[in-house]
Amino acid sequence: MTAASTRPETDRSGPIATLFPGYFALVMATGIIAIAAAQQEIDWLAEILYVVAAVAYAVLAVLIVIRLVVYPRLLIADLTSHAKGFALLTIVAGTNVLASASALVHGWWTVAEILWWCSLPLYVLLVYTALISDVLRQQKPDLGAGINGSWFLLTVSTESIAVFGALLLGHAPSDFLAFTCIAAFCLGLVLYLIVMTMVFLRWTFQLLEPTEADPPAWIAAGAVAITVLAGSNLLGARTVSPRVDRLAPFIEGLVTLAWATATFWFPLMVAIGVWRHVVRKLPLRYHPSYWALVFPLGMYGAATFKMRAVIQLEQLGWVPKVALAVALTAWAAAFTGLAAQGGRAIIDRVR
Repeated sequence: MTAASTRPETDRSGPIATLFPGYFALVMATGIIAIAAAQQEIDWLAEILYVVAAVAYAVLAVLIVIRLVVYPRLLIADLTSHAKGFALLTIVAGTNVLASASALVHGWWTVAEILWWCSLPLYVLLVYTALISDVLRQQKPDLGAGINGSWFLLTVSTESIAVFGALLLGHAPSDFLAFTCIAAFCLGLVLYLIVMTMVFLRWTFQLLEPTEADPPAWIAAGAVAITVLAGSNLLGARTVSPRVDRLAPFIEGLVTLAWATATFWFPLMVAIGVWRHVVRKLPLRYHPSYWALVFPLGMYGAATFKMRAVIQLEQLGWVPKVALAVALTAWAAAFTGLAAQGGRAIIDRVR
């Protein structure tokens, strides 16, 4: 056997070959906490987190391109996997969160709009490749093996398009843009209902192992939290869009529904975490999937802040402050784990 023929098998164990498909959740989590900090007028923190999110986005984009060129089969295998395929939708959500942060933290609307337009073909490509593969494949896993929290990224990625689109609507009014954002907002809710039904059946009627109840399950809350933000951004643009204004009571009702649902899930998510790590003593070690836990915390605070402003509910003023503190603590823990893992990898290579 030649060296050329053995190289691909060796490369399969490399960090790029095995890059976690949902790693753009790092950008999602960091970007939304930057937005939440800007909402609280903590500008220095927002700017630092924005830089981290932008650098992470650039690095991950390069790694994805390298993986596509060097390891196309591995990337396609992830994309067409029931368990991993929808995790790649973090690319779409991360792009749109970074777009929103670019506009809200720095006022860079041109950069933000370019990112948003880039997210649209990525959304179509990634959603339909994964979905068509799951539907048409001959051999399919059972529900327990095939579905997990990453399926909620169908909603998160869809709503992320509406989140920035609604911001852009307030900046550059367009009736067709308003229609597009409303359509994405409604589609995201429908996708949530479909996925939540399957996941809830999985949680309540099949045995759950600690290793299965992984952090992406938190996206169950994050998916409805980003729906709250999308709807709230739409309501914020009602003064410049007659179409949105006509539907404002309907949108407000759905926003309230989504906020209540997100709030409802958090105690269950905490209980699952306690069960995994305290009761079942699963070691708490850094894994890229933990960014999927940080994101819902940051999104819940940012979404509540925006909702409170547009529906004029001052009694919830304390929630975004508490949520930001919790999200920032979780972010710091995850980032420390990432830095420690990177440091160990560098030391191992030097040795």
